[in-house]
Amino acid sequence: MKQVLQSLSDGSTVITEAPAPLVTPGTVLINSTQSLISAGTERMLVDFGNASYLDKARQQPEKVKMVLEKVATDGLAATVDAVRSKLAEPLPLGYCNVGVVAAVGAGVTDLKPGDRVASNGPHADVVRVGRNLCAPVPDAVSDEAAAFTVVASIGLQGIRLARPDLGEAFVVTGAGLIGLLTIQLLRAHGCRVLAIDPDPAKLVLAERFGAAVCNPANGEDPVAAGLRLSRGKGVDGVIITASTSSNDPVRQAARMSRTRGRIVLVGVTGLQLDRADFYEKELSFQVSCSYGPGRYDPSYEEQGNDYPYGLVRWTEQRNFEAVLDMMADGRLDVAPLISHRFPFDQTPEAYRTLTGSREALGILLQYDTGAESAGSRVALRAPGRFDPARPVVGFIGAGNYASRILIPAFKAAGAQFSSIATSGGINGVIHGAKAGFAEATTDVEALLADPQTTAVAVATRHNSHADFVCRALDAGKHVFVEKPLALTGEQLDQVEAHWRHNLDQGRPCHLMVGFNRRFAPQVQTLRVLLDAVADPKSFIITVNAGALPGDHWTRDQDVGGGRILGEACHFIDLMRYLAGAEIVSVQARGMGPTANGDGTEDNATVTLGFADGSLGTVHYLANGSSRFPKERVDVFAAGGTLQLDNFRTLRGFGWPGFKRHRLWRQDKGQRACAAAFLKALQEGAESPIPADQLFEVSRATIEAAQQLRTQQGMHWL
Repeated sequence: MKQVLQSLSDGSTVITEAPAPLVTPGTVLINSTQSLISAGTERMLVDFGNASYLDKARQQPEKVKMVLEKVATDGLAATVDAVRSKLAEPLPLGYCNVGVVAAVGAGVTDLKPGDRVASNGPHADVVRVGRNLCAPVPDAVSDEAAAFTVVASIGLQGIRLARPDLGEAFVVTGAGLIGLLTIQLLRAHGCRVLAIDPDPAKLVLAERFGAAVCNPANGEDPVAAGLRLSRGKGVDGVIITASTSSNDPVRQAARMSRTRGRIVLVGVTGLQLDRADFYEKELSFQVSCSYGPGRYDPSYEEQGNDYPYGLVRWTEQRNFEAVLDMMADGRLDVAPLISHRFPFDQTPEAYRTLTGSREALGILLQYDTGAESAGSRVALRAPGRFDPARPVVGFIGAGNYASRILIPAFKAAGAQFSSIATSGGINGVIHGAKAGFAEATTDVEALLADPQTTAVAVATRHNSHADFVCRALDAGKHVFVEKPLALTGEQLDQVEAHWRHNLDQGRPCHLMVGFNRRFAPQVQTLRVLLDAVADPKSFIITVNAGALPGDHWTRDQDVGGGRILGEACHFIDLMRYLAGAEIVSVQARGMGPTANGDGTEDNATVTLGFADGSLGTVHYLANGSSRFPKERVDVFAAGGTLQLDNFRTLRGFGWPGFKRHRLWRQDKGQRACAAAFLKALQEGAESPIPADQLFEVSRATIEAAQQLRTQQGMHWL
């Protein structure tokens, strides 16, 4: 598979070869024939990439605020690393794809291989999309025309929000690609239309589609033009498809509208509104969300759950179908919008044309349908032998945490990398090439069967951890799995059974969970100080976790397991390590739903009892200020107190021989955790965290989550 990527750091565009994505349940695999470069959106992305760091900051002031808050809590060095890592990650381009179905996943019953479909897939010769993100192409519609389906649906959704009626007067501000499609759709609704744009060439096309035109660059007054169109009464609606930082489009829209007129923003514009204009006319103003209901809803786009037809008539997929129907009927003509055609292998030239030519409008990328089918494996470096004295690690998963933290930690510890496996293919190539992996693959079985791979790191979504761990153990591999180990008691029992089976068969495998905080340097110092105290200890860990969107995958109990299983397990393990004694009791209680929809697992307290009489409490909270430290550990013992603030500053109060120790940068122990695992493999030593402790901590975490879901009281293990 070949896919187009763009660098956010310097704006360069490249074609990258990657393994073909796997077809998964609810998805469709498509061999591309055409894709359309969205002139407005993609030009903006390229311009952003070409901008200096200062200009990038000016364009995203909200991100600058987040960066400053991170500096205050995590330190400058950690923040700089995070920003550089984000900007260094290439961005897939494109969302207007047409092709032929190659395969369908389980649950997809209304499409079959060989069907032509339009989708929001990226610029790649093979794409994978959810079933709700593609629509069949009618026989009367060419592939070139169908490539305009998604951008036309963006305009159509804006029109649906504006609710035009037969004979009404509408203005379209911005006669770019989406604007010209919007003009045609409004004309099909029976509306009189005025197009406003400073580019005379685009206005020529607007006139061809039946619109009156106004060019502010020639001194024409848009408000006066709108009033002329409406015979002095004010236009019924304005759809803004322009991309500008100016406030003029919104101000002009308000002044040319009639009382109770409708203004819909489809593009990007300044939003300093004049209240008097809106107040006196009771104008409505709405921002349109892409191509319709379902957009950005994981339940709809990823899980394939459609909205009831009678309640949500026009979803994004149904908008695709409506556009294709209008193309088939000849009411939507996109042929005049095609300005350039490029073979897919000349994509970089296509983007140079996009940014360098004022005539660039509809730029099509054309794919070689006779090309050899993409494979599941791509070499990332020249073949070479691995050093038999050092562990060889394969990775399953290349998401944000794996790419930014885990893979660099293993690399710094001296790991040799074999394969990196992802279901989509492209992430494995991006991060695998950077880290020095031998290959990227979408074939997990091949990775597990590789005789050179001695250990497997699992960094996928939480619901797949237990299965991958069991499969890796069955293959005789040592396993490092990013937390959690399992989401249910049944899954945990299966993992333990596989691990003990290997032990009984005389082929013991190291099993390690990424509980990195116990390896943090300040925690190591804390443990040394506590080892000198024989008395029971009281631990209070405060986690200012911050709120997550309601649809974030970690909050989905079936996928992420919720925030206790998915995140708070770190702190249950940390207390287990600091106590140095077995967990004998678990009690959990949640605050209950908050005003922003947070549930009991977002704001909860988990209290643990230990065999030596120690007591520990984790306050896991999502309702605090981002200015407050994210993680704090307080320990009370034998007349003294130790406080660890955000893994940087450790203070002693009344603690003999210790007052304060501060690190110049935050260190949560990720590198030390990976290094300890690899050292144990290389030296044949015991696992850094005994397996029995992993199972103990996992059971305690599962018990806490279950109590929160039923709000039960004390439970003894």
